[in-house]
Amino acid sequence: MLAELSIKNFAIIEKVSISFEKGLTVLTGETGAGKSIIIDAIHLLTGGRGSAEFVRHGEDKAEIEGLFQIDNPNHPVYGKTLEFGIDIEEGMVILRRDIFRSGKSVCRINGKLVTISILREVGATLVDIHGQHEHQELMDETRHLPLLDQFGAGEIAASLQEYQQIFHRFEQTQSRLKALSENDRQMAHRLDLIQFQYDEIQKANLKLNEDEELLEEKRKLANFEKIYEAIQLSFSGLQGEQRGLDWIGLVMGHMENAASLDASYKELYEAVANSYYQLEDTARSLRNQLDILEYDPQRLNEIEDRLNEINQLKRKYGKTIPEILEYAAKIEEEIETIQNKETHITELEKELNSIKKDLRIEAKQLTELRHKWGEKLTGLIHKELKDLYMDKTVFEIRFETEQDHFSRNGADHVEFYISTNPGEPLKPLTKIASGGELSRIMLALKSIFSKHQGVTSIIFDEVDTGVSGRVAQAIAEKIYKVALDSQVLCISHLPQVAAMADTHLFISKMIKEGRTSTAVTALTEQEKIKEISRMISGVEITDLTKQHAEELLHLAAETKRT
Repeated sequence: MLAELSIKNFAIIEKVSISFEKGLTVLTGETGAGKSIIIDAIHLLTGGRGSAEFVRHGEDKAEIEGLFQIDNPNHPVYGKTLEFGIDIEEGMVILRRDIFRSGKSVCRINGKLVTISILREVGATLVDIHGQHEHQELMDETRHLPLLDQFGAGEIAASLQEYQQIFHRFEQTQSRLKALSENDRQMAHRLDLIQFQYDEIQKANLKLNEDEELLEEKRKLANFEKIYEAIQLSFSGLQGEQRGLDWIGLVMGHMENAASLDASYKELYEAVANSYYQLEDTARSLRNQLDILEYDPQRLNEIEDRLNEINQLKRKYGKTIPEILEYAAKIEEEIETIQNKETHITELEKELNSIKKDLRIEAKQLTELRHKWGEKLTGLIHKELKDLYMDKTVFEIRFETEQDHFSRNGADHVEFYISTNPGEPLKPLTKIASGGELSRIMLALKSIFSKHQGVTSIIFDEVDTGVSGRVAQAIAEKIYKVALDSQVLCISHLPQVAAMADTHLFISKMIKEGRTSTAVTALTEQEKIKEISRMISGVEITDLTKQHAEELLHLAAETKRT
């Protein structure tokens, strides 16, 4: 859920910090107080389109920050943040967005700088904002099929996964067949190119680790004089009159005498003797090295030429020798395929037909499951609409299935259709225009889909516009029902909705030092009565309106209990 929201220098908001609770939070207040501005801030925080116009007059930037507390370890935000290399600790996700006077935005998720597109993708898993004119997924017909798949996820997801595995093979095979079926001139040019590349790599006769071995040999040759001098000095220090071995030999003779007189010195004598003989072997090895060390400038030139040749191949075909050899193997296979094109085309056509048969079977099964879950969804939506006094409304999920037209999601195109008046034809949901009816339809759909979409917070921005009376009460109860499964933030002008709130926030504006500013206040029980009375009667609050407000709160409490 959205636990904390901090807004600074945003539109008419100077600085405000709001704590949110679980359940239903209703925001009320006079028109123009800044209710929708708070929703706009959340929209921008989750990747909405920004503008310099949002920055408060006279300030350099607007700052918006939100803390989301994620209790469900399987929440989709974990997979999305993992995709972008963002860590989540203790179930907390902090989104931040700064909008500068220049129009530039800086976005962060848990302190990590991200692009607006990444912020939008992560934000979509956390918040779903639904307004009278922003219908989000439900008013986008391309989202109807994924919504149906989410609704029947238990069965549909497994079938869709099997279908997509076969579809991936289908796309790969189709792509290979298309590449082989290109015109002969293109194919001839391609063959000439890759044949030249293959011959060039083969001619180089590369060996694994050859470049590393050559670099090591080059380093030794480049430092030949220093190496020779070091070995020469080392040998001279050990071998010769009055040199290291002479002195250690002298010590060994003295220790031998001591050990012959006192056995306790035998161990020391043996240590000196062993060292002497080891150093004697070392001196012989050093002398042998001096005999065989020979500087060969021609070899250094050969190494330089070979390394240049290898580097040229690396620039063309791969960063390492294994990558170059792997590329050679790949184009060798392509050369063989092009040279025997007709045979391969025949084989690929057979393979494609075989995959198509499997694809048809999986697509048919997927379609059957979607029809099954579509009927269940239709029944639930009719029930929800009946609760909202739209029992004459007809909802239908229409399928268009093309036998051999496959996409990544199957062969189905799905769109939601609806008729709100008896005798009227069914029309696409996206074409419904009546504000009051649209609000109820959207709320009915949201009541069902909120359980399947997995978002942390759902925001309703004046979705109750254009309704009153018993419909208003039904909408209030329906919004509360949605809040049982997701945190809901709701801007409303309906006293029935305000009465159902678990938390009631009052938005007001004040003038301080000649500037308008917005304030947010969490209302007590007595303050709720006063605010609901204002919503009922307008400016003048009477004892009767207070009684009506108290009665609404009492009825809301009874409804919640049942």
